[in-house]
Amino acid sequence: MTTLPNDQPQDPALESIDINAMTDSAALPQPLPPPIHDARYKSCATDFIVHECMDVAFTGEGEHLWLHIQKVGMNTAYVAKLLSEWAGITLRDVGYSGLKDRHALTTQWFSLRIPTRQLPEGDFAPSDLGAEERIEILDQQWHNKKLNRGAHRANQFTITLRALNAEADTPIETVRQAVDAHLAVIAQQGVPNYFGPQRFGHGGNNITEALALFARAAQQPVTPPRKNKRKRAPREQHAMQLSAARSLIFNHILAARVRDGSWNTGLAGEVFNLAGSGSIFASEQMDEALRARLQAGDIHPTGVMWGVHNDKVSADAAKLERMVVIGNPLLTRLADGLLQQDIKAQRRALRLPIESLSWQWLDTDNKTPQSLEATGKVLVVDFVLPTGSFATSVLASIVQHLHL
Repeated sequence: MTTLPNDQPQDPALESIDINAMTDSAALPQPLPPPIHDARYKSCATDFIVHECMDVAFTGEGEHLWLHIQKVGMNTAYVAKLLSEWAGITLRDVGYSGLKDRHALTTQWFSLRIPTRQLPEGDFAPSDLGAEERIEILDQQWHNKKLNRGAHRANQFTITLRALNAEADTPIETVRQAVDAHLAVIAQQGVPNYFGPQRFGHGGNNITEALALFARAAQQPVTPPRKNKRKRAPREQHAMQLSAARSLIFNHILAARVRDGSWNTGLAGEVFNLAGSGSIFASEQMDEALRARLQAGDIHPTGVMWGVHNDKVSADAAKLERMVVIGNPLLTRLADGLLQQDIKAQRRALRLPIESLSWQWLDTDNKTPQSLEATGKVLVVDFVLPTGSFATSVLASIVQHLHL
């Protein structure tokens, strides 16, 4: 059980909360039982492939050099550091859109602000890479704008699942049939849009740190705001903890909606998200027109990213969100802390549509029966997800227990 921070005021109700269990995304409910009991993924870098989907009309001029980079065995922040050192520029002049996994083969764009447009004499070839680290520049383009966070449209995933097992030693053909049927369903209806475990840190550590942050803030004296001055936004170094707190509340609201079956059908007082955009609108009552749009995937129900001014949701949808938060001491503490930080409420779609979902069963070498792959239990899944969503949400709908 993850313990509370030392500077957290003692609360008997909170002491009984297992933060590690609360942040375990694999334990969250699914609309359909996952057809695979357990499987291995990320057995090697090429078992988890991510390509950034970016649509940019490059100008061919300007002071920003955009580099399309393929990497293995290193995270995005480390690559940005290597690029800044190579180009002789500050880290803040290196831009990228999203964070990509270290334990994977990934491609993404970076931008380097080089006002002189003079590149270093030597090629970008770091000499101190580890045995499993690789990096390669696939393309480069000059552009008149820096690459900002969240600029890419989506990510395309190719994920290989190995050593698949079903309960009670179900024959592989039966497993295949169940998986094929399951994937066909989620291709149509999507999956719950849960935040993945990486949002919460190892053992829920980001939530523990958020509690400590809120405890310190509660102990500070309140000073009246200056006239005509806006309150300062939370400092950047706390962004991860604040995001984790909001994400945990969202996950448990979504879990309640999955349990009552309304995660993809809507409730009275719902706030809907227009698919493929950040636009939202509220509706006091469900009607046939809204149900038809939900069925078509044109709109999605939303849940709150907790904060002040959560005034668009009403009726049954608002009641459910409140009950989830007040029914759990940890969520209550996090919600109060977010309000104290003056974080503005936002909405996030409860349903994650899966674009271009396809899959294949790999043929394996039957000459090596001792190999787990020799039984044909290797599944390769290919799909595209919008930015801000997690491939683990798709995998959790397919596999009950994922192992590295």
